Amino acid sequence: MCRGLAALSTCLERAKLLKTRLGILLHKPELGHEAESFSTSEQGTKLRKTTGHSYTMELRSGESSGSVREREKERGKGRRRPQRNSSEEALEWKKSFDHLLKSKNGVATFHAFLKTEFSEENLEFWLACEEFKKSRSKTKLSPKAHRIFKEFVQNEAPKEVNIDHETREITRKNLTAATTSCFDAAQAKTRTLMEKDSYPRFLKSTSYQGLTEQVISHSTSKRLHT
Repeated sequence: MCRGLAALSTCLERAKLLKTRLGILLHKPELGHEAESFSTSEQGTKLRKTTGHSYTMELRSGESSGSVREREKERGKGRRRPQRNSSEEALEWKKSFDHLLKSKNGVATFHAFLKTEFSEENLEFWLACEEFKKSRSKTKLSPKAHRIFKEFVQNEAPKEVNIDHETREITRKNLTAATTSCFDAAQAKTRTLMEKDSYPRFLKSTSYQGLTEQVISHSTSKRLHT
């Protein structure tokens, strides 16, 4: 024990130090137990498991860890969805022209083919009309309509489509009171032209035949090995 008042101060300091160390030991987690560490930054909070299966989650401001797990599950579902092979999809395109136009890959492949025939303006006009029909702002309808007309319909247009004079004049008159249907006649003519003329040649093209042959070859090989 401490002897005399002179040593009392030193004894008290030692006692405080021992108390502090004892407190640290009592609060230290036992070895072998699973521990979770949390680190916080200005951008959010990360939760990281130190044992078992490791994972890291970012918590947004005001967001619980449970909601983050649900969000991660939804992301995982999206990643697990199988991507359809464009070659397999190509088999659908020969069923009808509509099947081709409803496929993004089909439209892109058909557009590349039309470029080789220098007639891509027909598809580009058809797509422009489809986009035009989605317009919701009445104030923007007229400017958009005039822009499409100047680019594809009027005589000597940069990408003039192959339509008859009567259809061209009907479309011109429709511009005076532009609506989402003002290009319907011209679009229908262009679509018919592609379906009856360009589409059959596309199905016979080497680019399309190459896609379908890949699928047929793969299917044949798969049957032989089963």
